[in-house]
Amino acid sequence: MFVNKFFINKQSGIKPNGISKWFFWLIGMLALLIGMGSNLSCPISGQAANNLQTYTQPFQNSTTTLSGDAVEVNMYFIKMDYWQVKKVTINLNFQISQLANRETSDITLSLNGTKFYSFRPKKETGLQTRAIEVPLRLIQGENQLKISGQILNKKGQQSSQLVQTPANWLTIYNGANANFEYRLQPPTTAIKSFYAHFSGTDTIANANSVITLPHQASNAELSAGMYALTGEARTITTENTQIPVTTADTAVAKQADYQLVIATYQHLPKVFQQQLDRQRLREHAVIKTYTHDGKHYLIVSAFNTKLLQKASRFIANQELMQETVADTKYISNSTQTFTSELQYGGKKQLTTSDDYLTGAKHQSSTYFVSLPVDRTNADGSKIRIHFRYAKNLDFKRSLVTVYVNDSALGSKRLTAARVNNDELTVSLPKGKALGHSFTIRVAFDLEMSGAVQSDNAQTPWALIKADSEATIKSKPVAALLFTNYPYLFLKNATFNHIAVVRPRTLTSDDFQTLTNIFNLIGTYAQSNTGNIQFYTHQPSKTVLKNSNVIAFGTPAQNAFIRSLNSKLYFKYNRHFTGFLSNEKLSIEKTYGQNIGTAQLLRSPYNQRAGLLVVTAAKSSDVYRASTQINFQRNIAQYQGDAIVVDHDNNHYNYRFKKHKTVNDGVNAKTVIQKNSKLVIYLGIALLIVVIILLAGFLIMRKSGLLERKGQHHE
Repeated sequence: MFVNKFFINKQSGIKPNGISKWFFWLIGMLALLIGMGSNLSCPISGQAANNLQTYTQPFQNSTTTLSGDAVEVNMYFIKMDYWQVKKVTINLNFQISQLANRETSDITLSLNGTKFYSFRPKKETGLQTRAIEVPLRLIQGENQLKISGQILNKKGQQSSQLVQTPANWLTIYNGANANFEYRLQPPTTAIKSFYAHFSGTDTIANANSVITLPHQASNAELSAGMYALTGEARTITTENTQIPVTTADTAVAKQADYQLVIATYQHLPKVFQQQLDRQRLREHAVIKTYTHDGKHYLIVSAFNTKLLQKASRFIANQELMQETVADTKYISNSTQTFTSELQYGGKKQLTTSDDYLTGAKHQSSTYFVSLPVDRTNADGSKIRIHFRYAKNLDFKRSLVTVYVNDSALGSKRLTAARVNNDELTVSLPKGKALGHSFTIRVAFDLEMSGAVQSDNAQTPWALIKADSEATIKSKPVAALLFTNYPYLFLKNATFNHIAVVRPRTLTSDDFQTLTNIFNLIGTYAQSNTGNIQFYTHQPSKTVLKNSNVIAFGTPAQNAFIRSLNSKLYFKYNRHFTGFLSNEKLSIEKTYGQNIGTAQLLRSPYNQRAGLLVVTAAKSSDVYRASTQINFQRNIAQYQGDAIVVDHDNNHYNYRFKKHKTVNDGVNAKTVIQKNSKLVIYLGIALLIVVIILLAGFLIMRKSGLLERKGQHHE
């Protein structure tokens, strides 16, 4: 502005005096410097991008109380490969027993097996916080943080006073986290580099990752988008973040630095078309990185929709994406993109390496067992623990115990004769369903004799061998309730013939609804080999009969939902402007126009299939209902088959099905199983009656009574 004014004055013919000359000369120089400064803005901005970033990663732990004079708990966190970490701080929220002696109680932190910090709790009775800086040399990609210590109630000089009581406890509250300070390493042109940044926990938490589709995407493009989304969902480690599927014109897409762009070539913006080789696309799909104006894109495109979906399955394969160092990858019909199919074999190895437990008193290690979402445990399941332990134990008081979900299953006393090769096998409770995931905890009580005490924290010890395993017999999940959702929509950890009936035109709310529905399905889908097919109109009878169906949208948008109205638990009025009252909920007229529902029904087209309907009178309320089926922590709240959400974020759970199984055959089988003893007794009684009648007949025949009776009648 100053430069322009200077030249205007000069051209106007005004002749400044000497002072004015110097004045205008100074202004001009100042303007020139400002201009130079503005020209340097790009490098400065680039340096700003390399300034320290911060990211707080919550530990995936619930509030946990540990009892005993020796306590221990494990937590986990990860570091992205593209971080240049400058500082890591562990933030703990904890509370210890009010009776604890602060002079003898202590807590120690170790990372990846190396101890690095110990402290004594403060003399406070309430919640305490502690910020602890971690030595950077101990940080790895995947990190195990162990918190251990002793909470003692007495000062005591003699070991007899250090008695374990219920008052020896440490509670670690949820909200503990690891805070990172780091600089970002910018992505290279390699596909694997883009994928690492795009899938990074900090990128997703900061809403910097999106999947974009054309504004009115075709059914094939929607299928491709869902394959990519579910492939990402299974790798995300946080419980409350997801990658949105949206269109390029939305605010969330415009602010994202990393965009996965999926579209057929004719639907791509020209700026992306110009980056692709049309000739190669005649027989291939393409995956290509592209950077423009500080934004990073991964373009996924093809002329052929079949090839486009194949390329999206490549995106959904974490191993392939992490291995691709080129900036362009062409996908043909012969390219293998499938992930390994996970078939549950019945055995689960508890640990891949020997677990070493050290120190006296109570020591334990916890293992997580997960079955496919469509299966649950059955009777006859067993856990076998193979272990070794130290020789310097008091074998009269030392033992090992196995727990499932903190319920003790069995214990065994340790013996001097088996120190190098011992094992314990326990059976899971009969008739107790544990669901498709549970925890197994192996706890040792390593007691030393009074005459043999050691100051060495590495003794005594126990070692759980890597060949320890759980043999879990399983059976199909039969209950069609949100407790087991997305059961039926998955089989063998992949998509089980999913047919999605969509609105004719998609709004931004509809894209958010799709994101929520398939985020949870993707969390459980461990393979990308199943099928997801979209339909704009009601599918054929054959498709409906052979598919598990998802329908979403308003009745005005989706004619299929209107045709289902008589089958819904929450039905619409005759004008389809709101929901009607039913036996579970009285609904006022205006209230019924402003609620969203998610309803899980037995498919009217196939009694062995499921039908999920997410619907409301307004598309914003459809989205509101979908927020209850997007994450595991949300769906875990519901045990029924219908969810209602209103504008005040009140959400309600209802059950309508009298029989929760997917077909009557399963019901009959269940009844027989539950009354198996009664059936056996009735069978034995019937057999006895038959034997008595047969014996009576033979006796009468042998004695001639039947012949004489016949002669008498003659």
